[in-house]
Amino acid sequence: MEADALCDRIGAVATETTDTDEAQPAAAAPTSPPSRRHSDRVSSAAQTVVAIAVVLVICYVAKLVLITLLVSILLAFMLEPVVSAFVRLRLPRAIGAFLAVLMMLGVLYAGTHFFYNRAAAFVQELPQYSGKIEKAVRSFRKSAESLQKTTETMLARADDKNAVRVREQFNWGELLTRSAASVWEFVLIVSFVPFLVYFMLSWHDHVRAATVMLFRLENRNAAYITMGQISGMIRSFVVGNVLIGLFMAAVSMISFAMLDLQYPYFLGLISGFLSLVPYLGVFLAAIPPLVAGLGLLSGTKLLAIASVVLGLHVFAINVLYPKLLGKRLQLNPLVITIALLLWGWIWGGMGLLLAVPITGAMKVIFDHVESLRPYGAWMGD
Repeated sequence: MEADALCDRIGAVATETTDTDEAQPAAAAPTSPPSRRHSDRVSSAAQTVVAIAVVLVICYVAKLVLITLLVSILLAFMLEPVVSAFVRLRLPRAIGAFLAVLMMLGVLYAGTHFFYNRAAAFVQELPQYSGKIEKAVRSFRKSAESLQKTTETMLARADDKNAVRVREQFNWGELLTRSAASVWEFVLIVSFVPFLVYFMLSWHDHVRAATVMLFRLENRNAAYITMGQISGMIRSFVVGNVLIGLFMAAVSMISFAMLDLQYPYFLGLISGFLSLVPYLGVFLAAIPPLVAGLGLLSGTKLLAIASVVLGLHVFAINVLYPKLLGKRLQLNPLVITIALLLWGWIWGGMGLLLAVPITGAMKVIFDHVESLRPYGAWMGD
């Protein structure tokens, strides 16, 4: 018995020694030197910068294709509730998508026809007020010429009197080329958008399921949730902007009518929706009513029109946007400003309109990717 107990003790001691010996190499595993870790961080940062630069170059080169796709995606999100309503009425999804696209084209045609008729009527009645408008323009021109002469006199030098001034001629060929290119891009976008919207709506379930299947099995649930949140964010963004635009258009119509402005409903609708353009909206929204009232209204009423436009824009930015869109977008003002600057530089006017939904979608993706969550937190409000 004593021999057996002794053998058990020796076995226990040997086992503890073996466990200790096996644990020591793991605990004493050598760590990477600081210089190597620093080199890895620098290499990772360099790869990130190169990847961002490549993405921006692709966005600039493929501008027309990407703008067409993004506009189609926004319209598809807007029409998805209509297609879902048709599906609940037991219509096939393809037929519901076709009817939704037809409704969209009908609304666009009716809006274009309405604006064209109002603009044509305004142009026809414009000669009646040409004398007043010309008088106002002449007054502004005299003031501008007087200021220009004063400035030239102050900056003129005696030794520049004999200098030969070369006046640059306007390049009409370049202007026509740019205009033709812009028209061609617009026609290309308009011709492709209805078909893309139709296929996105009719193949909605298939595209979503196939997109989720592109990810690994352990990431598919996160991908599905991310796509759902992006869909909700974009739909809320579009619907919120439409509601804000309708509210501002209605208030503008009433205000312009009270100020005796010609065509208050037409100008109020334009001014209300132009005010939705980020940052530049307040200036764009003030141009149509001020131009229409130039020479027809007194200076006090013109100032009142400008005050109405400015007040509505400030109210929308500080009250309506946070209430209707703030919870969905969750973007801080610095990120929105940077996004507007970046996408406006890359895509021009369309970049200003698409910058906010693109940035909001990026934040949703960052929030669901573990390695990118710090960037999503930085973008948050």
